[in-house]
Amino acid sequence: MKANTPALIFQNGTAVLPDRLVPDAVVVCEKGRITAVGPTRKTKVPRGANVIDARGGYISPGFVEMHVHGGDGADYMDGTEEAIRIANRAHTRHGTTSIFPTTTTGSPAQLDAMLNACIAVRRDWTIADGARLPGIHFYGPYFAEDKVGAHSPKGRRDPVVSEYTEYFQRGIIKIATCAAELPGAEAFYKAAKKSGCLVTCGHSNSSWTEMERAYRAGMRHVDHFWCAMSSVASLRARFGTPMQASMEEFVLMHREMSTEVIADGHHLAPALLRFAYVMKGADRLCLVTDSNRALDMPPGEYRIGPEDGTMFISDGLVGRMPGGPLASSIMGMDHMVRIMARDTKAPIHDVVRMASLTPAERAGIAKKVGSLEKGKLADVLVLDRKLGVKRVFIGGEEFSTKRRA
Repeated sequence: MKANTPALIFQNGTAVLPDRLVPDAVVVCEKGRITAVGPTRKTKVPRGANVIDARGGYISPGFVEMHVHGGDGADYMDGTEEAIRIANRAHTRHGTTSIFPTTTTGSPAQLDAMLNACIAVRRDWTIADGARLPGIHFYGPYFAEDKVGAHSPKGRRDPVVSEYTEYFQRGIIKIATCAAELPGAEAFYKAAKKSGCLVTCGHSNSSWTEMERAYRAGMRHVDHFWCAMSSVASLRARFGTPMQASMEEFVLMHREMSTEVIADGHHLAPALLRFAYVMKGADRLCLVTDSNRALDMPPGEYRIGPEDGTMFISDGLVGRMPGGPLASSIMGMDHMVRIMARDTKAPIHDVVRMASLTPAERAGIAKKVGSLEKGKLADVLVLDRKLGVKRVFIGGEEFSTKRRA
């Protein structure tokens, strides 16, 4: 918001705070930041402000997306500034105002191109580009060979010190994933922690013992719970008997561990979503889309990752690999919020927290975004009573939710 722009007042709606709802609330924004939040009758508003009518809906913080691969026909691993902007705009239409583009498996050249494109988009960012890009989730290529999932096995490898050291030095990686059982995983985790990243384990068939070593090295998060991760059964196949505790038990046992769920209605049944919410709580469970280039696209065949990535089929509801295995979500964060609210019956403020403040806290950006609090950036959504996105504001400026031709 420019210095001479009138203040914004969001009113005639219910404000969604991290721990409660505030009916008949007003949210005041000046010079791109939130300056007041509270009940209309108790909150002073500046004269001459532009009024945003929530029309009886919700006034929500913008969503924060920490695990996402693309949208609207573009994948972040396409490695171009245009692809980054197309995907970011697509997710902004679904309420995401801060986004962490996520790598897949790929060659060093492909990862290099993706990082460079993200650096350029972040440097030159304007409201027309959609969601802010506070950093990258370095997710692939350090997956376990037997847990690559829908990603291309050609680009998978064990951690390479010279490779990830150079990437961390660029200063844009804020979330960093590696399978805990891989040779060199502990060194990777320590380097990621030193670089200030949220350190995560994903696409892994690791045991409790391997997770303990990872935890001591700084790992504090597990990617997409129950997807491409170890279980008691998978570890029995790996180790035999006695049966071993898996990533699931480790995450549930340790309070400091956080995780994430894909609440698209296809990856996880309602009982699993409810179980994850009850066991971890809204401050340790994040909603993610894990969405790919098929978001907002018609049903058909699409590619995950770079030009030599794997192909999958979108039926308009979810992505599947040939033969039926799940590939990836094709929905935005607003859909995840609606499904999580429907299937868990969790309070709206908890569901929105899992899509905003909790990922912001875990990714280290909560001082600036993630909640409607005085002093934070004015990233604000107007949602209808069914949690559909009606209007999106980033830093007090409105983003057009109309899809570009």
